[in-house]
Amino acid sequence: MFRGNAPAKIDDKGRLKVPNVFRSVLESKYGRELFLTSLTGESVRVYPLPVWLDIEQKLGAMPSTHPSRLRFFDRISYFGQLAELDVQGRVLIPARLRDAATIAGDVDVLGLLSYLDVWNHDRFLNKLQREPYTDEDARALSEFGI
Repeated sequence: MFRGNAPAKIDDKGRLKVPNVFRSVLESKYGRELFLTSLTGESVRVYPLPVWLDIEQKLGAMPSTHPSRLRFFDRISYFGQLAELDVQGRVLIPARLRDAATIAGDVDVLGLLSYLDVWNHDRFLNKLQREPYTDEDARALSEFGI
């Protein structure tokens, strides 16, 4: 599982150096194959390929004409691309995804249990401000024992 956050860099060639805290889990549990995508273009989701294949299997069980499935695929496919972690722990972020997420130089990499989320630091701080954690959120999570 991926937990917490770590600063990282996008180099001049558009490669993310996956922080060691996440790289060790990624390589030992899932391997080097990845699927990179985004739902909104605000950030880059880095899925280990086995995790992504599980999601695809669930999507495959849905009716192919389901509007939510179609909207999901529109976004995932537009931004998505297979990738592989190189021997130095870097992965190339596709230009379309880098541009949409405005990531270059220093970034924040967040561990979200089964995948990583890569953010432009200022954009993420703005997200935290515009989407505050509320009492309603706390109540909703308490229904799951959290």
